[in-house]
Amino acid sequence: MSNFLLAWIVLIPLLSSAALGLMYLFSIKIVKIPNIVFTLIGVSAPFASFWIATTFFLQMIGNSEIFLYKAYRWLGVDGYDIDMGFMADKLSIFMVLFITFVGGLIHLYASGYMKNDDGYGKFFFYFNLFIASMLLLVLADSPIIMFIGWEGVGVCSYFLISYYYEDEKNVQAGNKAFIANRVGDLGFIIAMITMFYYAGANGFDYINLEASMASVPPDVLTFIGLALFVGAIGKSAQIPLFVWLPDAMAGPTPVSALIHAATMVTAGVYMVARFHFLYDLIPDVGLIIAYVGAFSALFAAVIATKQTDIKKILAYSTMSQLGYMFIAVGLGGYSVGIFHVFTHAFFKALLFMGAGAVIVALHHEQNIFKMGGMKNKTPLVYFTMLIATLAIAGIPPFAGFFSKDEILLTAFGSGEYLIWIMGVVTAVLTAYYMFRLLFVVFHGSNYKEERKLHALNKSITMPLVILAMGSMFAGLIGVPELLGGHNLIGIWLSDWRNSSLHVAHDTEFILMAVNILAAIVGISIAYKKFFKYDMKIVPQYEGMIWNKFYIDEIYDRFIVQKIKKISIFISYKVDVNIIDMVVMGLSRSFIRGGHFISKLQNANTRFYAFTMLIGISVISTYLIMVMR
Repeated sequence: MSNFLLAWIVLIPLLSSAALGLMYLFSIKIVKIPNIVFTLIGVSAPFASFWIATTFFLQMIGNSEIFLYKAYRWLGVDGYDIDMGFMADKLSIFMVLFITFVGGLIHLYASGYMKNDDGYGKFFFYFNLFIASMLLLVLADSPIIMFIGWEGVGVCSYFLISYYYEDEKNVQAGNKAFIANRVGDLGFIIAMITMFYYAGANGFDYINLEASMASVPPDVLTFIGLALFVGAIGKSAQIPLFVWLPDAMAGPTPVSALIHAATMVTAGVYMVARFHFLYDLIPDVGLIIAYVGAFSALFAAVIATKQTDIKKILAYSTMSQLGYMFIAVGLGGYSVGIFHVFTHAFFKALLFMGAGAVIVALHHEQNIFKMGGMKNKTPLVYFTMLIATLAIAGIPPFAGFFSKDEILLTAFGSGEYLIWIMGVVTAVLTAYYMFRLLFVVFHGSNYKEERKLHALNKSITMPLVILAMGSMFAGLIGVPELLGGHNLIGIWLSDWRNSSLHVAHDTEFILMAVNILAAIVGISIAYKKFFKYDMKIVPQYEGMIWNKFYIDEIYDRFIVQKIKKISIFISYKVDVNIIDMVVMGLSRSFIRGGHFISKLQNANTRFYAFTMLIGISVISTYLIMVMR
């Protein structure tokens, strides 16, 4: 197979995005184009990329071959060249497979969800550009090219979160996501500059960087690792840069599914795994990553227990599950973290898409305590949501059980018992708030008996069924040896995997039982409080948890308002009183000079003659004096 096909994995959604954008402009300016045309182009692109990625995947089975393709010279500075390069190794091609497959299903779902939207073509233009940016991020052969994709998903998230820009709150949510991610990106940029200074002389692609890292001073390695993680914190919404993620629910539900399941928020986890050769040299930084992940997972789970917006509950669950992933990659369990990224893609996409189906059916109602009785009204949505909820709760044999169990086993086997305890407590809370959502929405009494449901088309329901199958069976690729299986992801990534923790089978069995018990405890509490909930009783939440520990308010008071005051000072004191005074003073001087000179141009012939006479006299006097 020609390696140039690597570029086409990215180019297909990128070119389709460009075509969709041009067609949309044509549609609104000249002749309206039917939505089916946008659908065919938009939905087929990720599946075409999936097909190409599958061919590379099949070639990699049984060997460790890495496919490289240099498309063209992107930048050349003083003899140093940067190529637009693509790299497919076992990590990147595995990521591409589920990004394109799950992303394609979300595209199909979006074709039904957004069918009546006036900006249908524009939406798919953004959507395909989002997929293309994520694929570039994953397939890049160097940090610089990765950063292009990194910024691409950032700007696309801004477009999609603020898609309904007529509402000011949506625009504010888009701005919040964009700015919070730029804060994290500063860390990424600083890390790249430092790596380039110390290790870029021999080439700045991943292969050369890996060979150069051993020669970098340990303190510098620590700095680079922390700076890179700042970028990951912003993109993957961990403490303290998580505040944008719940607000990102302002975008259409397919956007939430795409961001949370297969693209943007998993980029931080992928970055840490991609730089495994760096983090292997600085385990102390890895431990910091693991603890940030553990605290983020627990913190988000606590907040989710009091939320009432169905999409925000799922948003905090994403932050929590990402925390689990960072626990794994921080402790060196890179394949374990990627395993959870994989299973999470299926059940989180299904949860968001199922929630979207309920929202559509109830005419865009999002408060779970204004729903109820949906089990009998939308049985397909109920059973698929049930499967996804069992998966995220960690009930065997559903997908989330195996990957979450591996993460907690990694924490315990590493001797980080506090992280393990926080992970178990988070598992209890996860099962609780997810089944709270399920019981209230589907088993609660009808909130309004007279409400007529909106019909759901097959493009919405069919992806739910496919994702439900993934939520049931995706975890089987990582069945532990204790249960007679093999961790196929660990085997697939064995050439750089650094998480071979050998725990006695008796201990592993006990830990597995604890994880299952934790999920059962959470489900039992939710069942007791919310099964067949009386929807006439709308709980009135208040306090720190309901108000998300006032983190947004703290940021607003001590950061946002301070920056505003500094901006106002610069604008009115420095800009107006100093810069404007200098600029305007100079301009007024020129104006006065112009007025003076204009008086000399008065069309008076005698004045001109007199002036010429004076000039001739001065010049003549000067020449006579010089000649003497």
